[in-house]
Amino acid sequence: MKNDPVIIIGAGLSGLYAASMLHAKGIECVILEARERIGGRVLSQAIADRPELGKLDLGPTWFWPEHEPVIAGLVKELGLRTFEQHTKGALLFEQSADQPAQRHMLPEGAVAKSMRFVGGVQSLIDAVADGLPESVIQLNRRVTAIHMDEEGTVSLDVKHAGEGKESLRARAIILALPPRIVADRITFTPPLPRHLISSLTDKPTWMAGQAKAVAVYDQPFWRDAGLSGQVTSWAGPLQEIHDASPDTGSGALFGFFGLSANDRKQLGEERVRELVVAQLAKLFGSAAERPVSLLYKDWSADTDTSVTEDAKPLTDFPVYGELADAGIWNSKLFFAGTETSSEHGGHLEGALRSAERTVNDVLKCFF
Repeated sequence: MKNDPVIIIGAGLSGLYAASMLHAKGIECVILEARERIGGRVLSQAIADRPELGKLDLGPTWFWPEHEPVIAGLVKELGLRTFEQHTKGALLFEQSADQPAQRHMLPEGAVAKSMRFVGGVQSLIDAVADGLPESVIQLNRRVTAIHMDEEGTVSLDVKHAGEGKESLRARAIILALPPRIVADRITFTPPLPRHLISSLTDKPTWMAGQAKAVAVYDQPFWRDAGLSGQVTSWAGPLQEIHDASPDTGSGALFGFFGLSANDRKQLGEERVRELVVAQLAKLFGSAAERPVSLLYKDWSADTDTSVTEDAKPLTDFPVYGELADAGIWNSKLFFAGTETSSEHGGHLEGALRSAERTVNDVLKCFF
């Protein structure tokens, strides 16, 4: 058992950062990822026939260096290029579909300085992964069950995409997954304590009930009209809109939906896309009617992110933090991920902080 690796489940930012810290200590580890890509909820996408327009973020977009020291330090350490989120200009406030949007100028300093990544947040994911040996990250590996025998030996049932299955042994397991995914998709023998199951299911997965639309244009034409690209809307379908333009060249606007996951499903993706373009045209004029591309990602339909309970709209910011005691699974199971961070839960900073805490706990137990 002492020669078994630490196995990390999930190749999102938290899982990758945990692996990088373990690797730096000379500790053998393996990441098992169910998807065919790394990044988890980080998803930066280029337009297939127009790569020069840049990569657009369909997951997290920003970080706030003045308030988030861990990610700020990591960005500096990795030498990643960043640029400040565009907020210059008037904000639009849309009260109803029947009335024109109102322009408002925010006071100087009203918006906290946020930063974005050249090449999208995927550049952060790729940079962390590049520091790991190729053999550490194993894609298309879905963990279906975790067992602990009477001697305390831990093993995992792993299903390969189209390649059968295998059983692996681990010294310890880091679950770098949304807590609800752990409770819903993995069987534990012996079972997890009831209070831990309750703690897992009570933590909504950040953004799991949301979708994100990004309209891409040849240039950010709204800036010439003195607009920031920011919109607050009660008319929808997008409730919150921001300038998503890359650092140079093209323009882009992205928005979060006021429509619930169930409403989006009933309307269908094609109709949702039509409504988004119509709203952008109403807000920003005829130039917004013909985007080069409209990227769309509904995270509520992503089974590696969302469970049924996540379709229920959130009314308040979730209370995140460490999970309940694992009982007999203590020193075998460790939980990482932004939903387990007591500070900055839901943010990239929370994902990194949870990885640091988890790795420290693993080191205390075994090394």
